[in-house]
Amino acid sequence: MTNLFQALVVDKTDTFSVEVKPLSLEDLPAGEVLIKVAYSSVNYKDGLAGIPDGNIVRNYPFVPGIDLSGTVVSSADSRFQKGQSVIATSYGIGVSHFGGFSEYARIPADWVVPMPEGLTLREAMIYGTAGFTAAMSIEALEAHGLTPDNGKVLVTGATGGVGGTAVAILAKQGYQVTASTGRTDEAGYLQALGAAEVISREDVAGSTVKPLDKQLWQAAVDSVGGTPLAAVLSKIAYGGAVAASGLTAGTAIPTTVLPFILRGVSLLGIDSVSCPAEKRAKLWQRMAGDMKPAVLEELVDREITLKELPAALEDILKSNTRGRVLVRLS
Repeated sequence: MTNLFQALVVDKTDTFSVEVKPLSLEDLPAGEVLIKVAYSSVNYKDGLAGIPDGNIVRNYPFVPGIDLSGTVVSSADSRFQKGQSVIATSYGIGVSHFGGFSEYARIPADWVVPMPEGLTLREAMIYGTAGFTAAMSIEALEAHGLTPDNGKVLVTGATGGVGGTAVAILAKQGYQVTASTGRTDEAGYLQALGAAEVISREDVAGSTVKPLDKQLWQAAVDSVGGTPLAAVLSKIAYGGAVAASGLTAGTAIPTTVLPFILRGVSLLGIDSVSCPAEKRAKLWQRMAGDMKPAVLEELVDREITLKELPAALEDILKSNTRGRVLVRLS
């Protein structure tokens, strides 16, 4: 292998810049596993890393990209062997540790997951952190008692990465899914993923959010937060739950205690960043098995190269993407 390779580098040393540059293996941070990256993907957090005031990157110059899949080149940890297919997401990747927007990455072994049988390198990045978060949300709701025969399930932000994957997984599991989106012109796409019903974001949160409203859904996967989450909580059926993982609509939730103390509704926080390694590996196994939807490929908005990545980072912040944007590294 050559010692030089290409990577997307963000820098703020003088003026802010986002550009593809050659790096060497010596430029990579410490870690036990050297990976030849095959694919990465574009997430909202990556978009924030590509702007000067995104408050994601801690030190410059830096290689963003919170997801990657690839092949082990070398490993100082006996758990991983040369030529093995692996996944690395979350932890400090793409935030404090050089990430997946690079032809090579050096990652701490404890952050690396063996590729489960049933997934390809490309499919793993169709999922990525967004898909893993969706799977975590559904698993948490299952643990709370979610079953296909107990009523409809709402998914907010359904044209996004988390939302779209949640729709596809839930539909594959036999749930009747209501997909909420601000882009109702994408109803055909959401129905192709398995949504039984598509509603607008205004149908979820209109001009007024009531402390308690009509009970419409047994549970919800919410990747939006803010006022829409408050509205969702007011419409969950008795004993139901909402798995919350996002903040695109804001961090404040203007709600009351009434859904919790009068209907026994639960709000389940979903954090995929610090998910323990053992639980992470088991969930990836499920994502390659019983959770894997036949329509996984439908989630792909487009596949791009490093050179096309700066524009894609802008697009995700403007909500100009649908589903997942894959980055092909090799």
